[in-house]
Order: sequence, then C-alpha cells, then structure tokens
Amino acid sequence: MTHNAFSIVDAPPLPGVQRITFYNQEDTVTNQLRNGVRGLMLDMYDFENDIWLCHSFRGQCYNFTAFQPAINTLKEVETFLSENPSEIVTIVIEDYVHTPKGLTNLFTNAGLVKYWFPVSKMPRKGEDWPTMTDMVQENHRLLVFTSIASKEADEGIAYQWRYMVENESGDGGVVQGSCPNRKESQPLNSKSASLFLQNSFPSFPVESDSCKEHSATLGELVGTCYKAAGNVMPNFLAVNFYMRSDGGGVFDVLDRMNGQTLCGCSTVSACQAGAPFGTCKNVAVSNTTQTPNTFGSFSGSVQLSGSASTIHFMNLLYFFLLFFSFLVFQL
Repeated sequence: MTHNAFSIVDAPPLPGVQRITFYNQEDTVTNQLRNGVRGLMLDMYDFENDIWLCHSFRGQCYNFTAFQPAINTLKEVETFLSENPSEIVTIVIEDYVHTPKGLTNLFTNAGLVKYWFPVSKMPRKGEDWPTMTDMVQENHRLLVFTSIASKEADEGIAYQWRYMVENESGDGGVVQGSCPNRKESQPLNSKSASLFLQNSFPSFPVESDSCKEHSATLGELVGTCYKAAGNVMPNFLAVNFYMRSDGGGVFDVLDRMNGQTLCGCSTVSACQAGAPFGTCKNVAVSNTTQTPNTFGSFSGSVQLSGSASTIHFMNLLYFFLLFFSFLVFQL
C-alpha cells in the first residue's frame, strides 16, 4: 500500500502556484499498480467545487497543497481493474469531503461502482473475508474505506475503524521493538476487526532515507507488529517511496510475509500447490539483506529504477512556516 499514493514528486502544480507540501511517491498511480501495489492511501477534500486529492493540514485544501481532481486517479484505478480482471485493489480514504453524496457521485462517475465490494458482505466481527477467488468471481474487486463513520450508512462506504486495526503512523510507527496502535484503532490484537494495516513510514518523507528504511529495519518492524497483533500478519504494508531500498526492499518483505501466511515457508516462491502447510521447496535466493528471523527467513532483492533522489528542503521549510503562521493566526 502506498502512503499518499497521489503525492508524487514532480507532479505539476496548479498554474501559477508553487506547491508547498511533502511528497511520498515517485511514479504515477498507474505505474504503482503495474508494479505490484494493491492498496492506495488517498486524502480527499472539497476544493474548487469538486473533490480533490490534497496533501494538506487542518482539514482544508489550499491551492498550494492541491494535486488534482480525485476522479483522475480513480480513472487510473478503473483502467487497471478493467485490464486486469483477476486483481483486487483497496483504497483507504482520509476523508475531508462534506458534500452530500460526494464520494458516491465521485466513484460512480469514475466507473468504479461495478467493482464495489458491498458493505453488507463485509465481516463485522472479525470473521474471515471471502477468498480472493470468490471476490474475483463476484467482481467485488474494489474495497473502499473512509475515515468518516456516518458515510457507511449514508453512502455505503465502509468505516475504516469498524473493520481494520492499524498501528501508529509516522515516527511513532517506526520505532524498533515497538508497535502501538493508532488512537482511532482498536488494539492490534483485537478479534473484532478482520484486517490489519501496518504503517511503516516516518513523519517527514525523504527519498534517500527510504533506501535504509526499506532494508533490514522493515522486516524487523513487521516482525514486531506481527507479535503485537497476536501473531497475525498485516494485510497491508503502507510505505513511502516503495521502490527504494539498499537491498531486499518492500517486495522482498512482502514475499516473505505471504510465504509465511500462505504455506508456512520463508518466501512465497517456496510454496507448493496442494502440499501440507510447512512443506516448502528449496529456493535459491541472493542474501542481499541480513534480517533477524522474526517470523520467517528473509532474503532477496529488488531493483530500483527511477530518478535520482531529490529532497525538497525549501518546500519543507515553506510548509512549516505556513503551518506555524496558521497556528499563530488561530491563537
């Protein structure tokens, strides 16, 4: 899952406006999906008589924190689902939309309603979800969650905290040996929520630092949160700059998570169809990342293809100055 999937380095700002905000990803949502991302975190706001994706603060979108109308990104998701009929995508909305039926109209206009997983079929008390095969057969291939509770009854959009537990986001979620739950979330070991989203990104994103963040420490953090959740593997792993690592990387960690979950093996490539749980093939892997054996044996590599790291120090400085000026004004 890509944290702030829309907040893309070098995304063009509004005409005549210098964007002043943080960036979290490096390529388009279309490329993210093609590369294996299956979850998108999107911040949606009322803006310019429409619904926009905006990386802002205090629940307000400004022209210097706006990216683009949300329908543009949702149409990318629709194209991907149409072209890949066996794939499932999850969208988690940080929701600042107050227009009545705003999200309903947005997803309808994007052509995504035909893929919608209905709230009425979501497990409410921690039960198992349908298998992915069943979801594909029913064409229920889009899961959407909102941070506003009332929209479940009003618009049929699942209230995130009814179905999902989540660890602390930002710096609080990347402390080695610690995995506290977010204040909005039930405890990570709760049996009444059926999905687990692990946040693994710092409060202030820096492209070059993510290389280190996605190497050995990422596997250690997953192992810590796995134990904090009562030996339950995260369903989603949310990161910044998902392609970057010093060896191993996000996809290597995901392969190991899926191997442990699906067949009890150190990597998903060691699973054998129809074999008893724990029966694993011998798989030769390159040992590019040495990671403690917290819930399985970790190895592998991911190649990064992308632009050189760019750290937007001036944007960060302007953002802080503006943020504090707002605070002073409010006081």
